[in-house]
Amino acid sequence: MSSAASDGGRTKVAVIGSGNIGTDLMIKVLRLSDRLEMAAMAGIDPESDGLARARRLKVATTHEGVDGLLKTDEFVDVHIVFDATSAGAHRYNHQVLRAAGRTVVDLTPAAIGPYVVPPVNLGEHLGADNVNMVTCGGQATIPVVAAVNAVTPVHYAEIVASISSRSAGPGTRANIDEFTETTSSAIEKVGGATRGKAIIVLNPAEPPLIMRDTVYCLVGGCDDAAVTASVEEMTARVQEYVPGYRLKQKVQFDRVAADDPLRALLPAGAGKEAAKISVFLEVEGAAHYLPAYAGNLDIMTSAALRTAEHMAAHRSCEVAPR
Repeated sequence: MSSAASDGGRTKVAVIGSGNIGTDLMIKVLRLSDRLEMAAMAGIDPESDGLARARRLKVATTHEGVDGLLKTDEFVDVHIVFDATSAGAHRYNHQVLRAAGRTVVDLTPAAIGPYVVPPVNLGEHLGADNVNMVTCGGQATIPVVAAVNAVTPVHYAEIVASISSRSAGPGTRANIDEFTETTSSAIEKVGGATRGKAIIVLNPAEPPLIMRDTVYCLVGGCDDAAVTASVEEMTARVQEYVPGYRLKQKVQFDRVAADDPLRALLPAGAGKEAAKISVFLEVEGAAHYLPAYAGNLDIMTSAALRTAEHMAAHRSCEVAPR
């Protein structure tokens, strides 16, 4: 494989998947990144809008999926591949790309590699050969769970992600079960909650509604001001790469009464200071591909772009001459 990434140049990348996510990601690489260079896009539908846009933007294309990508002249210099297909397709893509020695940033819920949520744990996995970006709901809410958990242990966390049905492509719709399972798992493994639960709502409202996320955390007790400060600081960190990410209102605190059914989700002996913390979020998209209501698209591709840029920088440092 070429060492182009180590000579001061940009790291070449490819995208598999020419749907909403893959197309938005391609546009972001072309418009926003001074670290990555878009080399090729692979899809399976020769008539897809994503492949048509790629051709207009002078990006090499193939409609033969990952196998076709490996046959392109451009692939020899590609270091990082974004997979924006589906959980099922990723299992095969991972095997092919691993054999080819490429690093993969996985935007499907396949969860083969470690979960990565940039402001929480990106630094732990810069050397991995496959990282998983969880889900759009996970990218929006897990930073909040982690922020609360940094102040006080989160015994239970539940997130509800509501997205416009018009922003959910075939891949998203086919992966609803994987979405809930992967997000729930990542709430625990990355967010730090003892137990996690995820719910996704495809909202058919017209005109389309912007992405909204609700995070509920049950804790044994907390310093309200410290939790609020931690959540606000984490929100600012996410806004560094997703400007449309914001709190809809102040963090809410409700004490859990002794006879409240929520007590069943708390450890035995939780005192009268036990509390439910509610955080309400809104994610407005940058409208690089779909309109601004598709914040779910934007937070996923923005997180993947940030992850790949940091991985490229890390690997450039590793091979730089001393």
